Amino acid sequence: MSTVLANPAEMIAHGAPRVIHNDAELEMYTDALFRLTVLESPSGSEVEAIELLTLLVERYEQEHYSIPKGDPVSVVRFIIEQQNLTQRDLIPQFGSESAVSMFMTGRRNLTLEQVRKLSARFKLPADVFIPKASAPHRPKALAKGQSRLR
Repeated sequence: MSTVLANPAEMIAHGAPRVIHNDAELEMYTDALFRLTVLESPSGSEVEAIELLTLLVERYEQEHYSIPKGDPVSVVRFIIEQQNLTQRDLIPQFGSESAVSMFMTGRRNLTLEQVRKLSARFKLPADVFIPKASAPHRPKALAKGQSRLR
């Protein structure tokens, strides 16, 4: 075993980064990560700390704040709720209040430009705003000897 990891429990006891268990720890790790990422020329160990803290923060956020998979309207509703927004707050991404309303009521799909703007604003992959294709229509199986042509 490498001498670097000779006693991981002791390293953690002395303050080495560990798994994040709550929002207070998340805030501390995020603050530390921010301080490291603003360095102009981070050292090798600082770069490794950035990588480790990023992994720990991402893991916690995915477990506790993940965006549910769903249709685009549900995703946008979830974002609005989580960020205490109103439909009016989305006008820059949609172009008008009526466009927001029509989308939210399911009367209109998102345009490619709206998907791009939502993705950029909320720093999410574009595919969360694109409806999942439904399963292709499959004709019923025919009984033996039947023909589709009549």
